[in-house]
Amino acid sequence: MKVLLLGSGAREHALARSLASDPAVSAVVALPGNPGIASLARCVPGDPADPELVLEVATSEQVDLVVVGPEAPLVAGVADTVRAAGIPCFGPSAEAARLEGSKAFAKEVMTAAGVPTAAAHVCTTLDAVEEALAATGSPFVVKEDGLAAGKGVVVCASRDEALAHAAACLGREDGRVVVEDFLDGPEVSLFCLADGRTVVPLEPVQDFKRAGDGDTGPNTGGMGAYTPLPWAPEGLVDQVVRTVAEPTVREMAARGMPFIGLLYIGLAMTPAGPRVIEYNARFGDPETQSVLARLRTPLAGVLLAAARGRLHELPPLEWSPESSVTVVVAAEGYPAGPLTGDPVKGIDEAESVEGVHVLQAGTRIDEASGQLVSAGGRVLSVVALGEDLAEARERAYAGVARVSLRGSHHRRDIADRAAAGQIEVPSLAEVLAAVTDAEEPTRSPSQEP
Repeated sequence: MKVLLLGSGAREHALARSLASDPAVSAVVALPGNPGIASLARCVPGDPADPELVLEVATSEQVDLVVVGPEAPLVAGVADTVRAAGIPCFGPSAEAARLEGSKAFAKEVMTAAGVPTAAAHVCTTLDAVEEALAATGSPFVVKEDGLAAGKGVVVCASRDEALAHAAACLGREDGRVVVEDFLDGPEVSLFCLADGRTVVPLEPVQDFKRAGDGDTGPNTGGMGAYTPLPWAPEGLVDQVVRTVAEPTVREMAARGMPFIGLLYIGLAMTPAGPRVIEYNARFGDPETQSVLARLRTPLAGVLLAAARGRLHELPPLEWSPESSVTVVVAAEGYPAGPLTGDPVKGIDEAESVEGVHVLQAGTRIDEASGQLVSAGGRVLSVVALGEDLAEARERAYAGVARVSLRGSHHRRDIADRAAAGQIEVPSLAEVLAAVTDAEEPTRSPSQEP
């Protein structure tokens, strides 16, 4: 099997690593890839969000499967163009990708499918936003409706800050925002493979979106992740598949836009049970890095089965019992204004740590020096496997310590509370008891959506 992989981040490097190790795969072609992916695949230049270019490459390379990494190609209709030419594609149509491309549309689908989620208000004017903020109360949750690279959400106690974010979003062409009730509780990401009818879940994972330790600082595309979740309630995956994933896939099929690809479900573990924060229409980054590190089932056959509508024929997926921790090494100034062009060193040294591999994202080869240099905000993902989260953390940070990038930064608390057994999902009974005992109930802050 020959596979065309679209994208250039650490998520795609993780996918390339899994695809290249599949005995059924003869070759991987990446568009455009990155220097790390180039060690596993043949990289070709170009824009992965250009449907005609993707089709040209897929046809000329005679690939058997196209795997779409990032969201932009999906919204641009790459999957539609590839499928119309008779080439299997893992990734939803442009219509189905609206589950990620429009938060308002996603809420509409959730409501129709009976999916448990926060109450929401779709607003196109500041007056409507002000009314919605009054209805939801603090903490305020304001989400840009369209794609925002993981940075279009503000959760804050300040009404002025919420209004300012809404105004910035509304100022864009066709701007609108979704104002939601705040959801308390630790967060979970669950990836579900879908073929338009059948749903196959992967292992749940938690990521860290704030730039600083203790969930401080600005929102980012993701600074780290870990799996498994020792604190997750028993039966969580089955519950989410039954109450969220399957109803959503049925609803999309009923609308004539079958969802084929990866349905990313972002959840808040509230006292009343799991509630959906958001959908994405592709693998998440950096969660994918940790999830795929534990997947033992060869990946290409699974993605091809989804693309061909044959997930129901698959045996159960096999997983490593080990734990996986991913730590993102980011460039100086990320996320506001990352500095680029600095040498990236120490990858081989990091990978000499037992259980560690390094995935590249914002990197390129400098033409003048031939050196690997930074070329984006999130530069590397250092991924480690260990017997438990404590060992995986120790190994991941030992790897990070061997990486050299001027001015770089990373979070030092990825998976620390989980490894220490400090994450709990309070029951509704406990919360009601606390409210009864307290004169004025308070709300504890959660991780960012």
